[in-house]
Amino acid sequence: MTSNLGRGINYTMRRQQLSFFIAWIIVSFLFVAGPASSLALDRQPNSDYHARREALAKKAAGVVVLFAATENDGPNDLYGFRQDDNFFYLSGLGEPGSALLIASAAESTADTSARSYTEILFLPPRNSTQEKWTGPKLGPENPEAPKITGFDRVEDMSQLPSEVVRFVTGARPSVYTEVASHGESTPSTAPLAFLKRLNAYLSFQDVKPMLSSLRTTKDAGEVALIRKAVDASVAAHFAAFKAVKPNVNEREISALMQYEWGKRGCERVAYAPIVGSGYYSTVLHYSDDDNVMRSGDVVVIDAAGEYSMYAADITRTMPVNGHFTARQREIYDIVFGAQQAAMAAFQSGKSSITRATANSLYQVAFDYINTHGKDLHGQPLGQYFIHGLGHYIGLNVHDPGDYSVPLGPGMTFTIEPGIYIPEENLGVRIEDDYYVDKDGKLIKLSETLPSKAEDVEKLMEGK
Repeated sequence: MTSNLGRGINYTMRRQQLSFFIAWIIVSFLFVAGPASSLALDRQPNSDYHARREALAKKAAGVVVLFAATENDGPNDLYGFRQDDNFFYLSGLGEPGSALLIASAAESTADTSARSYTEILFLPPRNSTQEKWTGPKLGPENPEAPKITGFDRVEDMSQLPSEVVRFVTGARPSVYTEVASHGESTPSTAPLAFLKRLNAYLSFQDVKPMLSSLRTTKDAGEVALIRKAVDASVAAHFAAFKAVKPNVNEREISALMQYEWGKRGCERVAYAPIVGSGYYSTVLHYSDDDNVMRSGDVVVIDAAGEYSMYAADITRTMPVNGHFTARQREIYDIVFGAQQAAMAAFQSGKSSITRATANSLYQVAFDYINTHGKDLHGQPLGQYFIHGLGHYIGLNVHDPGDYSVPLGPGMTFTIEPGIYIPEENLGVRIEDDYYVDKDGKLIKLSETLPSKAEDVEKLMEGK
């Protein structure tokens, strides 16, 4: 048993160690983050982000500390800085090197005092030299900062140590944060690794499952942003219908589509565009996009943009010369029929897009494919449907979420059956984006982009 004196000494040491650690974080952010301007994104009303923070606080019933992404020499170089999804979800802010603290309301205990709900945004101090390169920033000294950001309090990053120490107390202090797993990394990875070496008393709990649960259901503002991403991506697919022809390189189509959704406000691709013709129509994540399209082949185009951090995900398959062969049309119609069957089977609050669950839309699509048509050896085609039926979309093209929860109001997802037969150099995928409205109705967000075989041919003919 530890004496009260020993417990007091240990607690003081832990406070000092934690203060030192957080000061190290601040220095790291100031020197690693480097120059970057806030993203010029559409923001939802501040009240939407505030509501999310309060919802997370209720789930966590503790203290949440999240760090924004930092600029480095990683993949951000290609399209510029991109904010961490979870940090953006809670703040709507694109400033690198910032942090937030959320503390739920709590009653007093033997180890802690009572507290009310608290939320604090920490901003790096302004740097006049960097701003000559990157433009003016919002500084913590700005009296309008709370009104601009929607946070109850905005503080300088130098205040982070004392604020965290004030809230993270007790014999076994614990923090909810982004704990990395399975080799992944998060903006918190380096700080947490340092803290584990420094302080054996502080424990970490992963906040990502809670955030994934919240992100499963989108609010109206999120759906509106996803719709903008879809609309811009649909326009890009229309342009592709006109441009696909024999002897055109796949890369030309990819570049054209990026231009089309870019001029409609998308800041980047939602994922690496896939433009695969001939044999490569059967390669699911083909991304070279460097073959010359040939008459008699089909091309699978899986490409979409990201609008204000929200992704679309759309796929169309078309004949390079504008006309399906009889066999291509047969396979195409089976894939189209599988998608229609899944849509028809949808029931809000019951259906799922996963396998081996009750009311599985995947099973509906698979059964349709497996009972329509044969391969060249007379075998059913189900074996050529080699991926899932769909996934959530949102701040990430494969948005995290609880797939055990039946599809219902506020959920956004794809339905994308496909058949891929390498032996025939024939792959077909049709993918659309969907939303369940407040009344439980399935809404096809990409409805304006035709997918019937005859409509595809008419578009390619310019009709």
